[in-house]
Amino acid sequence: MNGTPRLNGVNGHPKDNRSHSPNMSRKSSSPMAPAFMVSAPGKVIVFGEHAVVHGKAAMAASISLRSYLLVTTLSKSQRTIQLVFPDVGLDHTWNIDDLPWHVFTKLAQRPRYYDMVTSLDPELVQAMQPHIDAVSTHLTGDTRRIHQNAASSFLYLFLSLNTPTAPACIYTLRSTLPIGAGLGSSASICVCISAALLKQIHVLSGPHHDQPEEEVEQQLERINRWAFVGELCIHGNPSGVDNTVSTRGRAVLFKREDYSKPPNAEPLKNFPELPLLLINTKQPRSTAVEVAKVASLKKKYPGVTRATLDGIDQVTMSAYTLITSENFDPSSEQNIEYLGDLFRINHGLLVSLGVSHPKLEHIREIVDYADIGWTKLTGAGGGGCAITLLKRNVDEAALRDLQEKIEAAGFEEHKTTLGGSGVGILYPAVLHNGTNEEGGEEIDQQKFLNAKGPEDIDALVGVGLLERRPEWKFWQ
Repeated sequence: MNGTPRLNGVNGHPKDNRSHSPNMSRKSSSPMAPAFMVSAPGKVIVFGEHAVVHGKAAMAASISLRSYLLVTTLSKSQRTIQLVFPDVGLDHTWNIDDLPWHVFTKLAQRPRYYDMVTSLDPELVQAMQPHIDAVSTHLTGDTRRIHQNAASSFLYLFLSLNTPTAPACIYTLRSTLPIGAGLGSSASICVCISAALLKQIHVLSGPHHDQPEEEVEQQLERINRWAFVGELCIHGNPSGVDNTVSTRGRAVLFKREDYSKPPNAEPLKNFPELPLLLINTKQPRSTAVEVAKVASLKKKYPGVTRATLDGIDQVTMSAYTLITSENFDPSSEQNIEYLGDLFRINHGLLVSLGVSHPKLEHIREIVDYADIGWTKLTGAGGGGCAITLLKRNVDEAALRDLQEKIEAAGFEEHKTTLGGSGVGILYPAVLHNGTNEEGGEEIDQQKFLNAKGPEDIDALVGVGLLERRPEWKFWQ
């Protein structure tokens, strides 16, 4: 190991009496921790795209497409941590003793696990760089960038929350979320990493059904804060919305009037869980390009553009008023239709701002012709994804016919739900899965890696789309 390890335990964690000398052997009598798994959802913007850039409110909600992180503790003789992210082809191992722990002897103010960290420490980032440069050296371009972003996010959190005596582990990540489609995949991964590392240093208890509300809130806030730090490593100046939705689930109403500060985000705990179709155009798009389009239009036609953005804001607040009202009934056909109408209006206003795309319009036409729900683009537009809120009691044959048309047009359809649970944990990584194995089926790394795609991952360990497994626990 280079340098001297830090002296205050796990960032000053109470109840952590481990020795911090990297060369001192760990107690041979302490058993290996069981494998466990954490999971966090992706997100969609439901209302308010582009208007939010101009100081208006927007609403984002979780979806049931998720990331899953399996943590496997190795024997005491091992001194490595390994990232295995097979869906993107990332496989990298670091020697724990070679990591730049020496940085923490120089910092006057070291972050504690309960601190609010709003910027990265440049000295730590610099010390990490050789260890990030060594990731996926055989690759170039976007693929290598994705690998190094993920590695950077993980390593920054690992070093910030751990000590040189951290146990050797394999961190295996699978996801049912499309990457780069504006669905918060990076935030979902950061929430998984944050929750897993905080669990390993014993500062997360539960979750359990009778956990006090203030304790639940405190633990969610800790997970969310460190997930935001992970997002800082990837995006530089993230809004904080994606990790907040991924941590808490359901939905949030958010507004960002001052870009030097995080947005004001109000959790919507009564947001209903609704059936949703997510359709990926697979058309690459640039958020910056689409945002610039609206800014240019506003400069050219200020009055009309402001009126359009005000209209989008009114749509968002109409949905907020309905969902937070005492009489809101998510099973009411009238309420679903109200939200559906708002989908359609919001999309029309975004089209008038020039941020749709022919492929998004083609999807809307196919769904409108099938008459099974209401469709809008989600996110920046210019490609990416569309979401369809389904009408109640839609015929299965009509859904199958729609799926065939969507796929024939070259798009990718995901059946999902809107507004589900946030971060969850499976501790230990054992599910019953309808098997006869005594004590349940242990989800080991090989089974996890053998899952061929999103459907297999859902069938093996999924949180909620196919079935509600009682072994998964959520802070809520």
